[in-house]
Amino acid sequence: MTVATAKELPDDHGRFGPYGGRYVPETLMHPLLELEHEYFRAQQDGDFQRELQYYLREFCGRPTPLYLAERLTRELGGPRIYLKREDLLHTGAHKINNAIGQILLARRMGKTRIIAETGAGQHGVATATVAAMFGLKCVIYMGAVDCERQALNVYRMQMLGAEVVPVQAGQRTLKEAVNEAMRDWVTNVRSTHYILGTAYGAHPYPVMVRNFQRVIGDEARRQILEKEKRLPDLLIACVGGGSNAIGLFYPFIGDESVRMLGVEAGGEGIVPERHAARFQGGSLGVLQGTRSYVLQDEHGQIQLTHSVSAGLDYAAVGPEHAWLRDAGRAEYSYATDDQALDAFTKLARLEGIIPALESAHAIAAVIERAPAMAKDRIVIVNLSGRGDKDVAQAADKLGLRTPGN
Repeated sequence: MTVATAKELPDDHGRFGPYGGRYVPETLMHPLLELEHEYFRAQQDGDFQRELQYYLREFCGRPTPLYLAERLTRELGGPRIYLKREDLLHTGAHKINNAIGQILLARRMGKTRIIAETGAGQHGVATATVAAMFGLKCVIYMGAVDCERQALNVYRMQMLGAEVVPVQAGQRTLKEAVNEAMRDWVTNVRSTHYILGTAYGAHPYPVMVRNFQRVIGDEARRQILEKEKRLPDLLIACVGGGSNAIGLFYPFIGDESVRMLGVEAGGEGIVPERHAARFQGGSLGVLQGTRSYVLQDEHGQIQLTHSVSAGLDYAAVGPEHAWLRDAGRAEYSYATDDQALDAFTKLARLEGIIPALESAHAIAAVIERAPAMAKDRIVIVNLSGRGDKDVAQAADKLGLRTPGN
């Protein structure tokens, strides 16, 4: 693969080499084609782009800082570590970048109702937020297990006027929430737009979500050149579906000196059904609209997954990440639950920043790798979300108690 090839993908059929595409029921072909047409029109529409930039700046809070984590840098004794502070955005995570872009598209298409899936709840909160801002009906599908471990975000969505539907089928986590959202969309295609939350799914979602999230990498590139007068040596981001990672990576794909590391959820170790590291235990398959690496058995049945982080607990990975890995342009590793919890605590106590458990997987990777790197190197870690939603769960895992108990 050449750098030019990587920057040009996907092709007209939504494929990143052997990955991607559009594997959906006939009923969804028309809304997907409508969305593709409207999205590519909007890309060339100056008024749409100005409106998008206005809301990203005035409502969402962009640009976000690129922060030198001085104490973490000193503690690890290696490269200078910068944090891209997506946790400081309105609603607390990078998800709002994509949600605001898609709600503007939904308005252009005349949709009056919004649906979404959510795992950790941050995409659900972002979707409920933009739906409330524009006065559209909103339904969020969320696995019943995730509703319990992310109760704070359930309350936030309800406060914003969204209907939250707990999904009781299967493992009762993110995969099942996506299934229910797709069933809803099939039934209500005329009035409804599905704001899918990650760089996954049928074309045009992977490219569209990537391009709404690339603001992360575009900003980080400008900011690091201003601060350090050169590009970073390594980018690190957690990877569930992969939107925060591809948002950081994409503007640097042409810079071959910049290494890129995606960090999956290692759960309790790479044992079937106890992790969500698709590149460690997965194989090529089709799930929920696209072709990519999927955790499945020898018969093609989707395996159970596990992660302490609801947002990374998914059986497949975005097709562009699969392509970048095959091409050798990006590397993918994993962090276990224990490593993520350790990173969660370490960042809180060294930097005064409580990260989302998803983001803590990326912090775990820099904790592991930085001590072996030279001090003149530069690392950017995408701090994709804040950890308010995870505090109760982490406190329980870490054995913290309220005073007097």
